[in-house]
Amino acid sequence: MGHSQPWDAIIIGGGIAGLSAAIYLARAKRSTLVIDDGKSLAQWEPDVQNYLGFPKGIAGEELLARGREHASHYGAEFAEEYIEELQRTTANIFHAGGRREPYEARRVLLATGIFHLPPDIPGVAECLGHSMFFCKDCDGVRCEGKRVGIFGWNNEAVEYALGMLLYSPCVFIFSNGHELRWDEQHAQWLREYEIPIYTEKVIGVHHRCGDMQWLELDSEVRVELDALFTARGDIYHNKLARQVGAETKDCEVLVNECMETTERGLYAAGCVTPANCQMIIAAGQGATAAQAINRSLFEESLQTHSLHRYRARQLEHCETEPPVEPATTA
Repeated sequence: MGHSQPWDAIIIGGGIAGLSAAIYLARAKRSTLVIDDGKSLAQWEPDVQNYLGFPKGIAGEELLARGREHASHYGAEFAEEYIEELQRTTANIFHAGGRREPYEARRVLLATGIFHLPPDIPGVAECLGHSMFFCKDCDGVRCEGKRVGIFGWNNEAVEYALGMLLYSPCVFIFSNGHELRWDEQHAQWLREYEIPIYTEKVIGVHHRCGDMQWLELDSEVRVELDALFTARGDIYHNKLARQVGAETKDCEVLVNECMETTERGLYAAGCVTPANCQMIIAAGQGATAAQAINRSLFEESLQTHSLHRYRARQLEHCETEPPVEPATTA
């Protein structure tokens, strides 16, 4: 994709955060390129039930398609590409090295997201988004009154189990043969709230069209359940941020209230930041970042007097003063 001048903004990641930012930047008349390799986790969610304006739910894939169409409508452009490296070449220009071609931009927004690690159970992949979930805030209500298993062996797994008691009386933990890593306070809570724990290794899942029926343990025991949540962990796609020198904490890219990282001109939004990983929050962060980027570009144009070139074309080719008529008296 040829582009003679650096883009005003490159957005790396075409998920909910990236698309929201693209809409705002394109509407602000900024040249905007979304570079996406098609790995947004939103596409794997078959029924998003907590996104504003969709009381009957919407498939994540459909939500992404609508966002892409929305951004394209205002002039945002897209490239199917994987960015391998990101560097600052001058004080105000970033170089993004793709597998097919290079790109340059005045501002960069990282909306690269995360990858949820599914449980290492044979056959569980077919249940993702149907009866296998990663987020109780997103999908806990879908499991009301059901038998709910939690896959994990740390403090987070305990807190997931306790949180799910608001939705179901039948909640239990699978530690999958791992050493229990929760602390004494969390162990006390498990005893206090009488949460069952199955410590044996899980060797398989039985399901019908993605709906779990039971998990099989290596002790030849079957534990019946309707849903499984995992606290196994996440992989944060923060490599590009680290290449430029942006600070991270616990793998999350640190940002300020404007979603700018510790590197000037580099922004981040969505699940790769310390935000709660919710689609609606990602969309809000994308909009916040875009507004900040637009303001930053505007202030820079005043400081560098580059706004003159736009005004010069207007003065040469456009009507720049309204018609003025003498006022009539009754």
